[in-house]
Amino acid sequence: MDFDAALRALPHGPEFRFVDALVSLEPGKAAAGSYLLRGDENFLIGHFPGQPLMPAVLMVEAIAQVAGVAAQSDPVIPPLADLRLTAIRSVKVFGAAFPGDQLLVEAEVQGRMGNLLLATGRVKLGDKVLAEGQVTLSGEPAPA
Repeated sequence: MDFDAALRALPHGPEFRFVDALVSLEPGKAAAGSYLLRGDENFLIGHFPGQPLMPAVLMVEAIAQVAGVAAQSDPVIPPLADLRLTAIRSVKVFGAAFPGDQLLVEAEVQGRMGNLLLATGRVKLGDKVLAEGQVTLSGEPAPA
């Protein structure tokens, strides 16, 4: 599968995409992507002035985006329309990401039921896990 095409299939505009490139993709099952926290992102202006760090909720969003890439690339199950983050569970934050950090975002699809998709994932900086948790995504069956 074309990694660039898989990323372009995300519903987010580039301004709200927290994965720059895919590192691996097992269609329908798992994916990993990288994200460079450049330091010029608008959300860093107020989080926190003089000591910018990536909000933990955006690390969770990154997990959801990589999970969406994995799920939407399934060769057997058609992509869902309007895929969105619906729920988060068991999220733990162990560290912070600062400008200049190159993050690895991993996600694995755990299961599906109808229009719901359950995945687990983590955000890593090198070997250190910064955040991990479970996300639920939902969407609508694509029109025939």
